[in-house]
Amino acid sequence: MVFFRSVAALSRLRSRLVQQPSLSSSVRWLQIQSGSEIDLHSQLKEMIPEQQERLKKLKTEYGKTQLGNITVDMVLGGMRGMTGLLWETSLLDPEEGIRFRGLSIPECQKVLPAAVDGGEPLPEGLLWLLLTGKVPNKEQVNALSKELQSRAKIPDHVYKAIDALPKTSHPMTQFATGVMALQVGSEFQKAYEKGIHKSKYWEPTYEDSLNLIAQLPAVASYIYRRIYKDGKTIPSDDSLDYGANFSHMLGFDDPKMQELMRLYVTIHTDHEGGNVSAHTAHLVASALSDPYLSFTAALNGLAGPLHGLANQEVLLWIKSVVDECGENMSTEQLKEYVWKTLNSGKVVPGFGHGVLRKTDPRYMCQREFALKHLPDDPLFQLVSKLYEVVPPILTELGKVKNPWPNVDAHSGVLLNHFGLTEARYFTVLFGVSRSIGVCSQLVWDRALGLPLERPKSVTMEWLENYCKKTA
Repeated sequence: MVFFRSVAALSRLRSRLVQQPSLSSSVRWLQIQSGSEIDLHSQLKEMIPEQQERLKKLKTEYGKTQLGNITVDMVLGGMRGMTGLLWETSLLDPEEGIRFRGLSIPECQKVLPAAVDGGEPLPEGLLWLLLTGKVPNKEQVNALSKELQSRAKIPDHVYKAIDALPKTSHPMTQFATGVMALQVGSEFQKAYEKGIHKSKYWEPTYEDSLNLIAQLPAVASYIYRRIYKDGKTIPSDDSLDYGANFSHMLGFDDPKMQELMRLYVTIHTDHEGGNVSAHTAHLVASALSDPYLSFTAALNGLAGPLHGLANQEVLLWIKSVVDECGENMSTEQLKEYVWKTLNSGKVVPGFGHGVLRKTDPRYMCQREFALKHLPDDPLFQLVSKLYEVVPPILTELGKVKNPWPNVDAHSGVLLNHFGLTEARYFTVLFGVSRSIGVCSQLVWDRALGLPLERPKSVTMEWLENYCKKTA
């Protein structure tokens, strides 16, 4: 079973990574891809029956097992902390951070194939890992990259739908519109209308998911060039991988920027199922809405300032610090500006997280990238100062459970360094990335036959009466 610990798998990992004993000792389970099979669909078709049996056994043997108690605080606090979703592709631990199919971000950086020796992992490799639970080899990643390129054609009506919006529309509004325009080609919708058996739902969902993932960079780059570059689009380069080609179509061919895009797409793909964009996609898809409809809903959640839009707000706030205090501000000046922000009733964007209780590993890998490629960048140096200044201040407030920086605290500064300075666009990049995690899980939602999501809601009066009775 691919999802269980495997002595053989760990043995293969040790033989492959003899110079990295710390990795093999920390991985809970892992199966390194072996053999020459390079077709992702065939691998899924082989795996799905055993995972269906696994789910059936869980239901039969442990269906009545309690996972915890629901408190009034949870009900009133946006279901915070409730265990209520099955999400196979990743798991978020408050102290450890995100793991993709059991692998931490540093572990993914070590074992997933890269475009250059010692470089950042290819997003195609993470897509394979999320769908199968197996670490692919370079041949399989290259084949998947070519397959995505073959699926990336955009119908003309999609561009016309985007062009119908004012250029001043927020990039996320244009992006969601483009995805909805793509929906008319949904294979799942066509198959459902023809009466496909529910046991086969996963197959057109897989087709839609790979098509959508493949198409998004072209749609996203079209929007960027439309708004910021006088509509002068750049054609795809089929010789490039997914992340590098996205960078190219945006207009950035610096190899370091291409490496950044590979890293950016990889680390933003998934963050378990409870965040707004992931949960929204899962919820909408549970009604048998196709991946295009489900992902558009996810984008609308991602566009909120308490979720994906935060990466836009971080860079704007950092630039406001520089505007007021200058690039060479003292630590005391920075502290004063942080307090000024907090005392005005605002938050310091990029700090804190709904689940994490430590510095976000996604922040740390971006910091390592900056130390390697742009250590002298003034905004990166400011970000480093904020890392020292903000957490003690938030801790002093006494109301913040996690005073540490999250993924959004760093990404904008890296993009800005390489010339992608338009902060309003940043959340679109996040959206392209998030499609890989969301769509991988949607395939498994269909394969496992997960039901319509329908939690119970209650009124305040019901809660008051219930609590009085149980007091």
